[in-house]
Amino acid sequence: MKRISILLADDHAVVIEGLRRILDQRGFRIVGAVTDGRALMQAAAELQPDVIITDVAMPLLNGIEAVRQIRQQNPASKVLFFTMHPEVIYARQALAAGACGYVLKSSAGEELIVAINEALNGRVHVDESIARALQAQPLSSANPIEGLTRRQREVLQLLAEGRQAKEIAATLNVSPKTVEFHKYRIMDMLGVHTVAELARYAAKHGLVE
Repeated sequence: MKRISILLADDHAVVIEGLRRILDQRGFRIVGAVTDGRALMQAAAELQPDVIITDVAMPLLNGIEAVRQIRQQNPASKVLFFTMHPEVIYARQALAAGACGYVLKSSAGEELIVAINEALNGRVHVDESIARALQAQPLSSANPIEGLTRRQREVLQLLAEGRQAKEIAATLNVSPKTVEFHKYRIMDMLGVHTVAELARYAAKHGLVE
């Protein structure tokens, strides 16, 4: 019988090791582990795992944005978020990006196993406390970040991480002038005036911790 292959993404080594132990004991095959969203995109394309387990907040590209792009390339991928963030806004964004599950790190390991099996059977599994909150809270007005382009969201996260225009340009393979153009366009769209305000806005909306 074919063992289910799993790709892990989390920027904390202790979480990766803990997941390895839990999943190895259950017979799953760990095919890779990465620590940032860009590495996740590359590994997902190269390894084609049956299941991806990722955190929300990660360097260079957050998990939600990475999943959006992975799902565009491979709509069949099964993605689960394993995170410390209980906020409904993150869960909604994760599910809208195409996730099959949203499990809190405070949950028992068995919860994650249930979520994996549910995903493999074509169902969505959300941590019970978050499922109740999703039902209790009506959809709010559109998140302004959703109105940004993919490139603008990428630039916003990197700016919020404190990276300079030249470094961002190298990461995204664009010119520093293009980065500056996006920066001022983002500021205008979000109604902020400084990079510090951008960073606070990005943190509030889950792009960075």
